[in-house]
Amino acid sequence: MFNTLSKLSKKSLTKKVAAYALAISSTFFTASQAFAAEHNWRFVNLYSRGTAYGEVYKNFAENIVAMSNGRISVQVMYAGEGVGQTGVLGSVKSGLMTMGAPFQPMHAGEFPAGVVEVGLPGMTDDVGELSALFHEKGWGEVLEEAYDKQNLVWLEPYIQLPVYVLTKEPINSIEDFEGLKIRAPGAYGKFLRNLGASPASLSWSEIYTSLATGVIDGSIGSNIIDHRDGNHVEVAKYMYRLPIAGAQALPIVVNKSAWNKLPEDLQAIVRAASAVHAREQMTKSRLWESQAIADMESKGMKWSPEPSADDVVKWNGAADSLWTEYADADKYSQRLIKIVQDTQ
Repeated sequence: MFNTLSKLSKKSLTKKVAAYALAISSTFFTASQAFAAEHNWRFVNLYSRGTAYGEVYKNFAENIVAMSNGRISVQVMYAGEGVGQTGVLGSVKSGLMTMGAPFQPMHAGEFPAGVVEVGLPGMTDDVGELSALFHEKGWGEVLEEAYDKQNLVWLEPYIQLPVYVLTKEPINSIEDFEGLKIRAPGAYGKFLRNLGASPASLSWSEIYTSLATGVIDGSIGSNIIDHRDGNHVEVAKYMYRLPIAGAQALPIVVNKSAWNKLPEDLQAIVRAASAVHAREQMTKSRLWESQAIADMESKGMKWSPEPSADDVVKWNGAADSLWTEYADADKYSQRLIKIVQDTQ
């Protein structure tokens, strides 16, 4: 599970917010008090209206409006509202959407470095170490350059919870993954393929129906809360105890042309709002995790049996080849992985 937020990550994020706040007026007004917007943005995320994370993204958008005193308006676009999960990155690159919150494994072929950014199986689950990777050890610089080549501006990343597999039948040993069809995009799918499963790349909104109709036998969520909010436990009741990834780092990206139209003070405000959003993602995710588990257990969710020592070895071994494979994907992935290896 998630380690306690370290002083390092708190300090790093606090410094960022303070720096950006220098460019922001000391008095903020609500959106209703603000004058007509100078910049009208559309912000796409992957969650449905009313879900826990959907509300966090809504808060982020409202912060931008309030902190800019209405000079930027932000229309939030939820799952199924014009852009599919695999289209988020492309829609922001093209300018169809101004800002987006992509799930990088859905864009593995389009942007390989994003799969490393979100976190390969076997990477650290320590929040302090992740924060240091981005803010002190060079990941931030590499990713800014990589996203810039995609016509995107990369904002403050946010860290989410571990990734778990929910299945229709219990996993009593690693061998039980053999032949299972599991929704698991990107590196998560390749990890499960190393265990004999057949991964499928489906959007979050397709998971429930695909489980109910037998199209798939199991699914990962972007995090454990996704399983709760998607009511997946109604059609798949068994959670495997070992996480595929101990934590995830996800980005907010902005169309570069739209970004360049902002004066420096508004650019600072958007960055400050993204730093606040990162903190909200962290604190609320940790609170919601225990609530989500309790909610699902009340609806019949069961944990798979404790894995044997041999199963743990096989599970960890399934990640080994992925690092080399993704390091060879492109120059940015190679640089990211080298930074991790050099700091271990």
